[in-house]
Amino acid sequence: MLDAKSGIFFAVFLIAILLSKAPIMMTTSPRSAAKPWADGPCPLVQSPQYVTKKTDIFTTGATHMAHIHNAILRGYNSIYLQAPHVSNEDKPEFIGYAQTWFRFVKSHHDDEELQLFPKVEEVVGAKDIWKETHEEHEFDDYLSNLPEPFDFKATELLRIMNSFQEPFCNHFHNEIATIVSLGLLPTAPKPGSPEAEQAAAVFKTWGKKTVTKAGTFDVVPFFLLNLDVSYEEGMWASWPPMPAPIRWGLVNIAGAYHWGRWKFASCDAAGKPRELYALQFPENK
Repeated sequence: MLDAKSGIFFAVFLIAILLSKAPIMMTTSPRSAAKPWADGPCPLVQSPQYVTKKTDIFTTGATHMAHIHNAILRGYNSIYLQAPHVSNEDKPEFIGYAQTWFRFVKSHHDDEELQLFPKVEEVVGAKDIWKETHEEHEFDDYLSNLPEPFDFKATELLRIMNSFQEPFCNHFHNEIATIVSLGLLPTAPKPGSPEAEQAAAVFKTWGKKTVTKAGTFDVVPFFLLNLDVSYEEGMWASWPPMPAPIRWGLVNIAGAYHWGRWKFASCDAAGKPRELYALQFPENK
C-alpha cells in the first residue's frame, strides 16, 4: 500500500507523464496558405445559421450537425493529403489516426440511424426522409488487415478513398440541407409549441452524447483536434458548449493516451488550423 506522501508523488508523476504527451506540448506551425490544408479535397459544409442567420430548431440542429460533419471532413482530408508523405516510422500512428476516423464515421452513422433519425421522423410526422450511403468499409478492411504497419501503401488507401469520395462528401452536405428543409414540411412543429420543444431537446440531447459515446480516448480528441475555431469568422469558437477546463482535459489528458496519432490532426490543442504534419516532409512521397 502507498502511504499518503507516496500516493501524491505517484499522482504528480503520472500527471507529468501524461502532460508530456499532451497535444498542447506538440510543436506546430500555423496553417500555410502555400500548402494544401484540410478544407479539401472534400469541401467543408457551410453552417445554416452562418448563412441564413436563422435560429429555428431545424436550422440550429442542422448547424450543430454541420460542425460534426466538418470535423469528419477535415479528418478525411487530413488523411487523404498526408497519406503519400507518411514515413515508415510514422506509419503505425498514422494508421491509428485513420482507423479512429473510421470509428468516428461508423459510430456517427449508427447513432443517427438508431437514435436521431427515428426521433426526428416521429416529431415531424414524416417517414423515409433520409438517404444513407455507407461505402467506407473497404477503408477499414484495408487498414485492419495489413500484415504489418510498414506494409501500408498510400496508393492503395487513396484508391479506396477515391472510390467513395464523391458520394461520401455529397452525403455529408445533403444531410444538412435535409434537416433544414424539415422546417418547411406542413407537419413540422410550430415555433413555441410543445412539439418544437421536443424536437429541440432531441437535437440537443443527441448532440451532447453522440461523440463522447464513440470513444473518450480516441474519437473525442480526434473530433476536438479537427474543429477549427476560426471557421466562419470564428463564430463557433466556443462550440461545442462546455467548460474550458473540461475541453482542455479531453484534448490533453484523454488525448495523451493515443498521443502519437494527433500530430496528423488539422488543428492544434487550441483549435487553431496548423500545417499538416506529414506535408512538412515532401521527400517522403
